[in-house]
Amino acid sequence: MNKGLLATIFAAAFCLAAAQAQTNNAGNQASQHNMAGMDMSGHDMSDKKDMPNAAGDDNASAMHSMEGRHMDMGPHMKMTSLRTPKPGDQERANEIVAAARKAATKYEDYQVALNDGFKIFLPDVPQKQYHFTNYTYAFEARFGFNPEHPTSLLYEKHGDDYKLVGVMYTAPKSMPEDELDQRVPLSIAQWHEHVNFCAPPPDKRQELFVPQAKFGLRGSIATKEDCDLAGGTFKPIIFNWMVHVYPFEKNSADIWAVERGMDHHD
Repeated sequence: MNKGLLATIFAAAFCLAAAQAQTNNAGNQASQHNMAGMDMSGHDMSDKKDMPNAAGDDNASAMHSMEGRHMDMGPHMKMTSLRTPKPGDQERANEIVAAARKAATKYEDYQVALNDGFKIFLPDVPQKQYHFTNYTYAFEARFGFNPEHPTSLLYEKHGDDYKLVGVMYTAPKSMPEDELDQRVPLSIAQWHEHVNFCAPPPDKRQELFVPQAKFGLRGSIATKEDCDLAGGTFKPIIFNWMVHVYPFEKNSADIWAVERGMDHHD
């Protein structure tokens, strides 16, 4: 992937969530962060070319185009099916939440997270939720699941401070649902992937920011055929499998929401 396309992808997601007046600034910020943070929280670390030192343009634009209401993405969102509960599912889920709460509690002071090697993704771009990523943990998640090692810590920004609200775990994009179920029971939680991404050609990058866009994860294009006709670059899957855990919430629906404040069953 060339670096220009990566900057395009990031420009799309975050600028959709920010005011239109911040569009150009967000695109510039994306270009300036053409380094470790560009893989957005270890979302797309499927192999060595996706490691954080090998920035991918698709990842950048996609992150900008997906900021906002995840559940409204339609053909651009793939979610695991909720399964019938099995004996032991709730107990396993409770153990994961306890481990996530333990890991999160340590990092309620975001400076501690930074000191432990977590990196803020695009700190200068307004976001609903900021991802602080540990790329070592992201790589570990390729091969196993350790609930005490979340790929990302999720913070909301309040003034100059960050409030920790949750954690995110990742899994390889090719992992089948049966294996995801072994990590986090699918009767309790839903993993999600961002799919059917059409990156615009270089001369149409600003079209990521317009209402009723054709390109990006909020765009009308959702097939390779239509993307090719529009001169774009089609990616069937952007980033890895992700699951969010909000361990300080009080009920299961809020703890396992795909997005904070949104029931994962919707």
